Amino acid sequence: MKLIVAVLFVLLVWLQYKLWLGDGGIPEVLELEREIESVQTEVDRLQERNRALDAEVMDLKTGIEAIEERARSEMGMIKKDEIYYQVIDDDADPRVENGKSE
Repeated sequence: MKLIVAVLFVLLVWLQYKLWLGDGGIPEVLELEREIESVQTEVDRLQERNRALDAEVMDLKTGIEAIEERARSEMGMIKKDEIYYQVIDDDADPRVENGKSE
């Protein structure tokens, strides 16, 4: 009887060791769950970005307004017979250009 109790005790200690310190133990499982959560957050962010890019692609393929807006904002283009006004902030330091001071 004492032999069975001793064997069961050793088995219990071995199982507890595997549970807490062995491969696939509780600490490793918790770490993997945290990693899964962070990867899922990144996946969600990238899926949202893909949806926005898909919408922009569809707009560019079908809508002339998007092309015109992009040409105006990124290339500074204007329509024929239009006048372009540029407003310069009086509070800006004239010695600072593009975030760098001279």
